[in-house]
Amino acid sequence: MNINATLFIQWIPFLVLAWFTARFIWPPITKALDERAAKIADGLAAADKARAELANANKAAGDQMAQARVETTKLIGDAEKRAAAIVEEAKRRAEEEGAKILAQAKADADQQVVRAREALRDQVAVLAVKGAEQILQREVNAGVHAELLGRLKTEL
Repeated sequence: MNINATLFIQWIPFLVLAWFTARFIWPPITKALDERAAKIADGLAAADKARAELANANKAAGDQMAQARVETTKLIGDAEKRAAAIVEEAKRRAEEEGAKILAQAKADADQQVVRAREALRDQVAVLAVKGAEQILQREVNAGVHAELLGRLKTEL
């Protein structure tokens, strides 16, 4: 055997194998690789889109948080104003009630003073009658002298 003839004979199975590989094996592998590359490209595009959407969502969330802070601050301010108004109203009502109670107490005290004066006048009148009775050493008729006793009460 000649080395040249073996070389040509070895080339035949090699060429058949290369043709078979190129015809039946290589296209599915290429197709699978192309599909994989397309999936990777789609995944990268989706990741970029998701990253952009995340950035937009973070910005929107930040804006909403800022708006919520502003609204919360406003609500707290309104609540503080309302609380101050309620406290002032309660103070005003308490002062009015205190003034009413004080006026009522003064009126009651005045009535008690008037009653005490009346009672004192009655007692002074009785004492005056007793004193006059003892001075005159006779009994004075209170029913007969009622007018005199009434004038004495008013003078006292």
